[in-house]
Amino acid sequence: PRKTIAPLVPYADSLMLTRGTLRNCVDAVADVPVVLRVSGGPSILKELSNEEITTSMKEALRLNSAGVGMSVFVGGEHEKQTLVNLGHLVNEAEEFGMPVLAITAVGKEMERDSRYLGLACRIAAEYGAHIVKTYYCKEGFGKVVDGCPVPIVIAGGKKIEEKGALEMSYNAIQAGAKGVDMGRNIWQSDHPVAMIKAVRAIVHDNYTAKEANELFEKEKKRS
Repeated sequence: PRKTIAPLVPYADSLMLTRGTLRNCVDAVADVPVVLRVSGGPSILKELSNEEITTSMKEALRLNSAGVGMSVFVGGEHEKQTLVNLGHLVNEAEEFGMPVLAITAVGKEMERDSRYLGLACRIAAEYGAHIVKTYYCKEGFGKVVDGCPVPIVIAGGKKIEEKGALEMSYNAIQAGAKGVDMGRNIWQSDHPVAMIKAVRAIVHDNYTAKEANELFEKEKKRS
């Protein structure tokens, strides 16, 4: 992971990761804000919503985090548990002026449509999240954004071909998303630096999906 992350850092607005990854895979002098993931639970077992807070606010402060992030599972078996955890995290974070990112995680049984995503994002904001990360949906994503009183960034989701990931990023930004929190579609690309540059151009430089894909094709020849 260290070799994968290092060349991407100059083009990232922030990194979202766990403390173990931060400690072992990111240079201590890297000039990039960190959003520390502080929740976790099952990774193989069926019920992924059974998450708890795994990292303390004291640890987040010690690691000089710019924000903290945790998953909430609206509609999941452990919805109440994750929402109560979000409330407690916000209570702690407010004492130190620490922004909280709520991640609207979806179990395998939940459909990622605008009705569900809009509800999940709104609830996360109502519990005190300062920013919400959610999935993009082709139909009605603008309504998801409009119904959430705090900024939304989209998740990159599963690995798809680069052109499709750039189109998704562009469509989300056009619908009102404020950013793209992309993992696998960048670091699993054969040309991760070219890909992060293309995504950055969409978010910050108003590139269209076509222009971003052309930039990706140009940059990958250099890598």
